[in-house]
Amino acid sequence: MAEPKKARLEEEEGQQNGAEEGGGDADAPEYDEKLLKDIEKLQEVQDELERVNEEASDKVLEVEQKYNEVRRPVYNRRNDIIGGISDFWLTAFLSHPALSQVLSEDDQKVFKYLKELNVEDFKDVKSGYTISFTFKPNPFFKDERLSKTFRFSEDGLVTVTGTMPRWNEGMDLVNGGSVKDEQGRKRARSEDSFFRWFNDSDATYDPSQDQDQIAEVIKDELWPNPLKYFNSDQYDEDDDEEDEGEEDLEEELEELEEEEEEEGEEGEEGEEEEGGEEEEGEEEEEEEGGEGEEEEEGAEEAEEEGEEGEEEEGGEEGEGDEEGNEEGGDEDEGEDEEGE
Repeated sequence: MAEPKKARLEEEEGQQNGAEEGGGDADAPEYDEKLLKDIEKLQEVQDELERVNEEASDKVLEVEQKYNEVRRPVYNRRNDIIGGISDFWLTAFLSHPALSQVLSEDDQKVFKYLKELNVEDFKDVKSGYTISFTFKPNPFFKDERLSKTFRFSEDGLVTVTGTMPRWNEGMDLVNGGSVKDEQGRKRARSEDSFFRWFNDSDATYDPSQDQDQIAEVIKDELWPNPLKYFNSDQYDEDDDEEDEGEEDLEEELEELEEEEEEEGEEGEEGEEEEGGEEEEGEEEEEEEGGEGEEEEEGAEEAEEEGEEGEEEEGGEEGEGDEEGNEEGGDEDEGEDEEGE
């Protein structure tokens, strides 16, 4: 890899020498011999790093190949457990943001019969892999296993081979204009089918310009941990239930607040009415009190008049007594004179 760099440097040196031979152009760049040697050494080091990286890649592939064999029995145990969970792969597909977009309503009915999904790397990891779907007996097609294989060639191209579903009569979701429903009646297909992906086989493409996105998503995202996507659907349902519960609670609280406000308004109106009645009662009591005070004043005036009358009568009686005493005195004097 150092040869192109050396050739370019030699060419530049030749140009420099030619310029010097031609009279030494003042504008020609001057190259430092030390800089040229440093660049050559740097290129040699970079070439060595690339050789180390290639060796590391080979070692990584060897380790990956070894652990693929270790993972296989673990994957098998995982598939055994998944087989006992109803609609596991359907739920995982529908919970994945990309794969959920490629399943039509009719595809979902087929996926209810999907019992196993596998991704198997070739023994030489660099050479390719196979994605396979295993179905229970179903009314849609005769095949138990559908697969798609990707082989990587040394020239960088990818060759794809696969099995296309052998559809039962009236059940073709890819090429048929209509499909039969559960009652055997024909109806138009709802939309394009995921199973068209199996038809895109027996082809070769350049991965730098074209990619099989469905295959890459299944291999790199869904297959390593499908439980993550299966659980995400469950969490979404729980979140929805929690959200609904919170909404119900908020509605109840709002209703209670409205009732309390209404009761408060009614209470204020009642208090205002009672306050008005109390004020009216107080006014009546004040009026009655005023009348009572007037009666008391009248009684006091009557008492004063009675006292004045008694005083006058007492005065008159006193004057009468005095007159009587005077008359008695006159009589005594007359008696005394007669005795003499």
